Amino acid sequence: MKLHIGGNSPAAGWTILNIQPGPHVDMVGDCVDLGGFAAGSVSEIYASHVLEHLGFRDELPHALGEWHRVLEPDGRVRISVPDLMTLCRLFVDPNLSQRVRDYVVRVIYGSQDDAHDFHKMGFTLESLTPLLKQAGFHKIMRVRAFDQFDDSSRLTLGAIPISLNVQARKPA
Repeated sequence: MKLHIGGNSPAAGWTILNIQPGPHVDMVGDCVDLGGFAAGSVSEIYASHVLEHLGFRDELPHALGEWHRVLEPDGRVRISVPDLMTLCRLFVDPNLSQRVRDYVVRVIYGSQDDAHDFHKMGFTLESLTPLLKQAGFHKIMRVRAFDQFDDSSRLTLGAIPISLNVQARKPA
C-alpha cells in the first residue's frame, strides 16, 4: 500500500488519508495516529504540507514515529513542507511588494481558512533532519521535486521554490 497523507486527488495505487472528508479521501483520520494500519504494511508515504500543522513537542515526534512504524523495511517517506529559510529571506527583501509579503506570511502561518489550516511549526533542512533521525529514518536527502502529485510541493514565488522536499527511508 502507498499512503498519501493529506491528499485530495486520486492516483492509481495510492490510499488517501486526510483529516477532512472529501470526494477522493479514502480514510478520514489524523496523521498522528495511524492505528488503523499494521506495522510494516505501507511501502511508501507521501505528505505535502502536512507536518507544519503539528505541534513540535508531542504531535510531530509521535506522527513521525507512527509513519516509521507503518512503513515496511526500506520503505520510503517523501515529505514537503514550507521552506522557512527561503520564506524568511523573501520576507525581509526590501523590494518585495506588500501583496507578496502577505502571501509569504500565509505560507508561513497557514491560510487559516478552517480549523485545520494553521501552521504550528516551521522547517529547514537542518531542523527536519534530526527529527527524522530520531524517528528512525536514514538516507535523508533534500530533493528539488517529487513530480508525483500536482500539489504544494511545487510551490514557487516567481522562479524561487518555496517548499522543502525531503525523502528518507526506513532501514531494511
